[in-house]
Amino acid sequence: MRDESVFDELREECGVFGVVGHPDAAQLTYYGLHALQHRGQESAGMTVTSGTGFRYHRSMGLVNEVFNGEILRGLVGHSAIGHVRYSTTGESLLTNAQPLVFHYDAVGQLALATNGNLVNAPGIKKELEREGVVFHTTSDTEVIAHLITRSRAERLEDAVKEALNQLVGAYALLILTNDRLLVAQDPHGLRPLSMGMLGDHYVFSSETCAFDGIGAEYLRAVEPGELLVLDLNGREGLRSMRFSEPAPRAVCSFEYIYFARPDSNIDGINVHSARKNLGRKLFEEAPVEADVVTGVPDSSTSAAIGFAEAAGIPFELGLIKNRYVGRTFIQPSQHLREQGVKMKLSAVRKVVEGKRVVMIDDSIVRGTTSRRIVRILKEAGATEVHVRISSPPVKHSCFYGIDTSDRKQLIAADYSVEEIRGIIGADSLRFLSEEGLVQAVGRPKENDTCGHCLACFNGDYPTAVGTETPVLAGGKIR
Repeated sequence: MRDESVFDELREECGVFGVVGHPDAAQLTYYGLHALQHRGQESAGMTVTSGTGFRYHRSMGLVNEVFNGEILRGLVGHSAIGHVRYSTTGESLLTNAQPLVFHYDAVGQLALATNGNLVNAPGIKKELEREGVVFHTTSDTEVIAHLITRSRAERLEDAVKEALNQLVGAYALLILTNDRLLVAQDPHGLRPLSMGMLGDHYVFSSETCAFDGIGAEYLRAVEPGELLVLDLNGREGLRSMRFSEPAPRAVCSFEYIYFARPDSNIDGINVHSARKNLGRKLFEEAPVEADVVTGVPDSSTSAAIGFAEAAGIPFELGLIKNRYVGRTFIQPSQHLREQGVKMKLSAVRKVVEGKRVVMIDDSIVRGTTSRRIVRILKEAGATEVHVRISSPPVKHSCFYGIDTSDRKQLIAADYSVEEIRGIIGADSLRFLSEEGLVQAVGRPKENDTCGHCLACFNGDYPTAVGTETPVLAGGKIR
């Protein structure tokens, strides 16, 4: 595990991938998960079916650590779902690694993989435990499974609809049985989920970059409140239905700012282009006289390029990321912990020495990393370091699958911009405005809303939060 006093960055919960009816389902899912590795590095897993039973494997670690040739050859089947995980709810344990597999009398076996976080999961879990349900994990995904398996609905899709209507929060969900795949997106569309085609075979992914990696063609985003049902035997094809009327769209802004890979498209908007626009808008709102612009690699590079182009200031690789610092790197002493960022990032002295440097970053969470990077640049000879952040200040907790549920961890919740500037040691500090963020990304307005979730900036949550009261179909859990 990383030392949280050293690595100060937002982390997203997970990524999902699925494929239907392809003879190389396991291999394709492996490649898909590899493309989504940035969304979760704690565990990876895959469930495959040939129509008569499940084969599955999951373990702690990166995708290429969890799967090898021998394991993939044993995952025989024509349809699969896979998952990479970073835990924001539930401990970092093998029991929480997904897909989770359950026995369900109506269909035999059921495998679930989800990306997101359920606001009302604790309340539902308490109610289910009162009724005798035993939980084997601490993951929200198990809550969904129990709601499905306890339903009295005759058809699986009706049981899934009933379960989903009891949930509050963010989820992009894949459910696999021996004869069908079900795909669902929460009513606000908080987490991205896309559908593509590889020949005659449907594929699904948290991000479109996974389609590019396997040669699939993007079809469309799964719509908020939509439930897709695919017959694995090919008799019924693809059916689309609604389990909920779509609520005002509220895709997580940090998908564009930080989480998604630059080569992904979210609702038709390329992430790299959006980030360049964030940088351009940032210069428009917060210009500064400087000699060179650099970005904190890798998520801030696109915004730094946009800022430099708008400013007419050269963009340079002033900071280099060491990609071989292991994710289990443990510093055994305080002195070595203080060297953590230097192990991961180093300044290019010849680029920054004697220069006024603009350092672009995507966000400031706790402020520890920003302070150390400013120090690294100044120790390398930068005469001034002006910090520009391509998002508004993160002041509020996220309850939808980002690891900021504790507001006490957020430096902007307690300090002004000028106070933060002093804490990190920058010569100046400016953040992008909410209006600038929305304009730069360029999502069309939907139902008089901007189409973004901005809750971590302004506290305006798209769903009810801060309660454990379950939202139950028919007033009770059956």
